[in-house]
Amino acid sequence: MQEAQFYALNSQVLWMTFALMGVLGFVAHRTHFCTMGAIVDVLSFGAWKRASQVLLAMSVSLLGFSALVGLGAIHPAQTLYASSKWFWLSDALGGFMFGAGMVLASGCGNKTLVRMGAGNLKSWVVFVVMGLSAWATLKGITAVFRVHVLETFFVSLPGGGSWAELLWGAQALESGTWVGLPLQASVFTLMGGCLGVLLIVACVGLLLRSQDKPTGGVDTFKMLWPGLVVGLVVTLAWILSGVVGHVTESPLSLEEVFLASQTGKVEAVTFVSPMAYVLDWLIFYSDESKVLGYAAVSALGVVAGAFVSALLAQSFRWEGFADTADLGLHLLGAMSMGVGGVVAMGCTFGQGMSGFSTLSVNALEVIIFIVLGAVLAFQYQSWRLERML
Repeated sequence: MQEAQFYALNSQVLWMTFALMGVLGFVAHRTHFCTMGAIVDVLSFGAWKRASQVLLAMSVSLLGFSALVGLGAIHPAQTLYASSKWFWLSDALGGFMFGAGMVLASGCGNKTLVRMGAGNLKSWVVFVVMGLSAWATLKGITAVFRVHVLETFFVSLPGGGSWAELLWGAQALESGTWVGLPLQASVFTLMGGCLGVLLIVACVGLLLRSQDKPTGGVDTFKMLWPGLVVGLVVTLAWILSGVVGHVTESPLSLEEVFLASQTGKVEAVTFVSPMAYVLDWLIFYSDESKVLGYAAVSALGVVAGAFVSALLAQSFRWEGFADTADLGLHLLGAMSMGVGGVVAMGCTFGQGMSGFSTLSVNALEVIIFIVLGAVLAFQYQSWRLERML
């Protein structure tokens, strides 16, 4: 590959990523797809519609990634979520902080970007504070505590950081075969496929038991299609980063690279560190070494997609804080999400869908503690509201 072709392909990957995340922002705004909202709906009304959408998105992304591994298009070890360590303390603390923070700040990272595109000024404040907090935890003052304290508590996983590698052993997966196919691809496809199907059955079952249960097959599809689209977006993101953007030999370094990746690995969808990267790009724009990467473009694409949706729906409007207490809770929530999201190496999308689709051991714990943090923060919000009445 010539140098000009290399740069042209890099630009194509970025533009395609922007367009794909624009679809995510459009759909999330139009359908109110939201993990935090799903948890609140269940706790407040016993309504499982949005929770079923989230579960379906997780299952589709899991099935998509498993298929890509089975086809040999992506190697699990090359993804951002591959790790030979189980960071049990970081996962618990980071997940809990993120879950609590997204309730206090009125939404997770994706929802914040969607609300920004729809004119919500509160979310712009959350974006700035969350991005700065994330950057401090990546490179600054809180990064010291993360690296030298939290990340010293881990359990080594000799078999690898996924459930497939943990159960079968990394060496066995790398060297073994099954019916003539590489064992690793076969096991990932089988485990991911089975778990994905179970999640689909679970989300339909929960939806049918919900207070807002569908009246028929068509109604069921209407309720669940946002989850299907979001899951497909995550799968296409894996393809963009790991297949389209994969160059076996860079003309610049003569090494294998994944174009536009700021981590050097295959990425999918996440929204905590991308906020930090966007702020870094804006602040140091005149520095030619600061360029937009895959993650930052993903965040900008969601904002753009939500903006288009809000304009077409004529729902774009400016919205500010109700009072200083509202501002304080959003600031606290934004800082908690920024720090927690980096500590946990992902958010509701980063670990909840992208990481989970790789069968990551860390991702499962993060998901559990995100839900726990969100539930406790919601109970606090409810208690606070009752005291005010």
